[in-house]
Amino acid sequence: MAFLKPEAQPKPKLKAPPGAVDTHMHFYGPREKYPWAPSRVNDPPLAWVGDYKAMQKHIGIERVVIVQPSHYATDNRATMDAVREMGGPAKARAIVVVNEKDSAEEMARLTKLGARGIRFHMLPGGVLSWDTIAVMAPRAQEHGWHGQLQFNGRELVDREAFIKRLPGTLVFDHVARFMPPVTVDDPAFKVMCRFLESGRCWMKCSAPYESSITGAPRYEDTSVLAREFIKRFPERMLWASNWPHPGRDNPPPGDSDMLDLLLDWAPDDKTRRMMLVDNPTKLYGF
Repeated sequence: MAFLKPEAQPKPKLKAPPGAVDTHMHFYGPREKYPWAPSRVNDPPLAWVGDYKAMQKHIGIERVVIVQPSHYATDNRATMDAVREMGGPAKARAIVVVNEKDSAEEMARLTKLGARGIRFHMLPGGVLSWDTIAVMAPRAQEHGWHGQLQFNGRELVDREAFIKRLPGTLVFDHVARFMPPVTVDDPAFKVMCRFLESGRCWMKCSAPYESSITGAPRYEDTSVLAREFIKRFPERMLWASNWPHPGRDNPPPGDSDMLDLLLDWAPDDKTRRMMLVDNPTKLYGF
């Protein structure tokens, strides 16, 4: 698995506004320092701070939210070390993975270092169960954290009642990751709209390749959903690179291409600024 270096891709057509935030990416440090979890589903390449800073400069993004990859399970050392190397909480935030064994003191320590949420990754490689979400979501609120959810969005109809009972702010990854994509009149799409209407939920418009069947460069089956969500709920939308695109290397997605999808998905500069600057600044507390 590999990722494109900045010099191997063109500059994006979209000029990111000052203060733009990448709300979802991962770091993979030296394996001898940060060992992988046995539960991982693939072996990522070394993708560390210098690599990301080069990409960040290439596409014009100033701030970042580092998401704990499933490859490290509940060992958050690589993620939190990367927050520090990226400039600390002024420039970087973290979404970590903690469970019932982690104390309030440990969660407070992570908060001070820049953690702002718990990742609930309910797909192969994830380490927290739905039962754990019910326990940890209330604990997250005690520290000002939100819950970040990634699962097959087609399950939303069956999961709606459970998710509605979760307290506080929730963030849905990757255009709700309907696998395969649904239509805008599908019941699962309507459930997602109800969550966004609630005023406590957000969505990351990112990584269309994780669910698209039609594929690059336009990912039209996922893009039609992204456009509709953005049209209806611009104040709840976020953008993310998903760098270094784990598990996708045939060919690896281009980071400039991922940013330029906003030229298709979002109708105007005002909406794009909301997604890149205003919304993430509010959610993550930059």
